[in-house]
Amino acid sequence: MPNGILVFIEQRDGKLNRSSWEALAAGQRIGKELNQPVLAVILGKGIQSIAETVAAKKVQQVYCADHDLLGAYTPDGYCHAFRQILTAVDPLYLLMSHTYEARDFAPKLAASLGRTLVGDVISYHDGGGKLVFVRQVFQGKISADVLIEHEPPYFVSFQAGAFPGDSVEAAGSPAPVQSLPLNLSADQIRTKSLEVFREAKQAVDLTQAEKIVAVGRGIKKEENIALAKALAEALGAELAASRPICDSGWLPMDRQVGSSGQTVSPKLYLAVGISGATQHLVGMKTARTIVAINKDPEAPIFEVADYGVVGDLFEILPALTEAIKAVRG
Repeated sequence: MPNGILVFIEQRDGKLNRSSWEALAAGQRIGKELNQPVLAVILGKGIQSIAETVAAKKVQQVYCADHDLLGAYTPDGYCHAFRQILTAVDPLYLLMSHTYEARDFAPKLAASLGRTLVGDVISYHDGGGKLVFVRQVFQGKISADVLIEHEPPYFVSFQAGAFPGDSVEAAGSPAPVQSLPLNLSADQIRTKSLEVFREAKQAVDLTQAEKIVAVGRGIKKEENIALAKALAEALGAELAASRPICDSGWLPMDRQVGSSGQTVSPKLYLAVGISGATQHLVGMKTARTIVAINKDPEAPIFEVADYGVVGDLFEILPALTEAIKAVRG
């Protein structure tokens, strides 16, 4: 009988993807509610140190799938490996973060087993003994409940920020690490990884930022972005923007937050002059603390904000920046 919540811990070149902690946080919560053991699995080559890092968290077992053919990610390699892993472990759920890598191999894996992947999940709730997963459709305008009807294992990926990664529970003592033997051959790998694509030297991964200052059309002119930049520097935060700012070329596209940009979940999100269109909210509303500054008291951004300041941002930003500098010495 299937048993356990198996969480995929993603890594590249020996470096753990921080979003995997979010998936593990979800797995720990689900495991506790379903009274299921939480397990972790890592694929790659030379991944023992990562396995030991994960073993320090509250998991019952860490599985280490170490193989030469998994040194570089390929969807074929991962699918062949995972089919063997799932046979050996027989979990109830396979959970992962909704990363580019997971989006590449997970649908192929699920389809090859006659299963369904419920992707980009933002939350879940009890549906009379079964978990119902919530995912957004139509660019976040609607939230849909999804109930999985087929037999386990169930495949689920979680949207970035759906669960806080820093809420992962640590263990009192390390969990055992078990190596999983794999039967893989080179002729099963039909693709070859080329050089990793990097957009530009200034590209930024906003999903890793703990603090973000984002600007919208309320900033009025490109030169006024300097006010938000000064505030971001005082806070030690990343500078971001809504789509109109990036479309205008005032900030590069890698700074855009929203349905057509990055989905972020920082500890602090300061929205400056952003009205709060649905397309933007879907990319930041899971932030731990949201502070909105807008002159329109009816702006939709205030519906998701924890703190709201109604006023002229051109007066507020300089004063706030100076106050932060004074506090931080």
